[in-house]
Amino acid sequence: MATDQHQLQIAFAAFNEASEQLSGVYQELQHQVAQLTHELALTNGELRKQLLEKENISNQLSFLLNALPGGVIALNTQGSVEQVNPAALQILGEPLLHLQWQDIVAQRLKPTKVMNEWYLQQNEAKQQLRIRIQSSLMDCENRQILLINDITESYAIQEKIRRNQRLTAMGEMAANLAHQLRTPLATALLYATHLGNDNLTPDVRKGFADKTVERLHRLEQLTKDMLRFVKGETTQLERFSISYLLSELQQVIEPQLTLRHMHLIVRDHSKGEYLVADYQALFGAMISLLENAMQVSISGDLITLTSSLKKDMLVLSVRDHGPGIDDVAQNRVFEPFYTTRQEGTGLGLAIVRGVIQSMNGMVCVNSPSDNGSEFVVTIPRTQQD
Repeated sequence: MATDQHQLQIAFAAFNEASEQLSGVYQELQHQVAQLTHELALTNGELRKQLLEKENISNQLSFLLNALPGGVIALNTQGSVEQVNPAALQILGEPLLHLQWQDIVAQRLKPTKVMNEWYLQQNEAKQQLRIRIQSSLMDCENRQILLINDITESYAIQEKIRRNQRLTAMGEMAANLAHQLRTPLATALLYATHLGNDNLTPDVRKGFADKTVERLHRLEQLTKDMLRFVKGETTQLERFSISYLLSELQQVIEPQLTLRHMHLIVRDHSKGEYLVADYQALFGAMISLLENAMQVSISGDLITLTSSLKKDMLVLSVRDHGPGIDDVAQNRVFEPFYTTRQEGTGLGLAIVRGVIQSMNGMVCVNSPSDNGSEFVVTIPRTQQD
């Protein structure tokens, strides 16, 4: 009996010890559950925060996509439209969703001569629009984004700018032609006027008639050269005597100088050498410089035309004894449309510079105060065709 009671006490002691151990484990489990519940709540809160942020970003992207003035189309892996913004619907018309992009192109677009630009025919307005379509690179799943812009108005503005540029070029060309033709025409008119003098002998009359015809042929040649320039033909290089050039310049300009009681001095130091260049272009440029000198001179003034050689370069200069050019004007005198004369166009010297530069040469002005001006042209004696 005593033995049984002792065993029973041992059993109760073991039970109590096991119960205490289980109670400790249970409390530890409760603590861990509470900690995990807290961590789960924090994680859920962070997830909800991220979800809200992503939702806000999605709303912002949707707002931006809908507000974009340009069209946006998303194509899926099969090349059909899976997403589109209102601007794309407005440009291309409805429907677009779930249609094959190639079918839309075939039915609604017509290619232009410019890559990525298309004509769009709208059924309602019957107005042909011009659009530009740019595409993104395909991603790893072969999806693609298309950006569509209506460039009808901007293209019209560009065409207007190009037209204005062409008109400007035509205006400069017309001014160039006027400069080229003015002096030969005036000379021909002067000779033709002399033909009406009844006191002329037959030989003198024939001389004036020959000179008139010669000047008219010069006008015809200048017109042909201008038409050649308009057609974009290449420069006509020819070999000619420098002395011949000076003689022709003197023959054309001298009657005008005589009419104004001015005098031309020609100093030819070319030593009989030849020049390879565009004769008509160089001739016109030098006539413009001589005319410029004549316009700033007064009755009784001298104008000097000089040629000289400097190694493989030809130097031509035109000097007058007019009022001169101040430092400010010297820096701008070759600018287009800059002029100090009320009746001037401001294109003469600009054209001269362009012509000389086309021959790989240069033109500059020297004008000491109150001592006239000298325009100096320097060009290579041999041009590369």
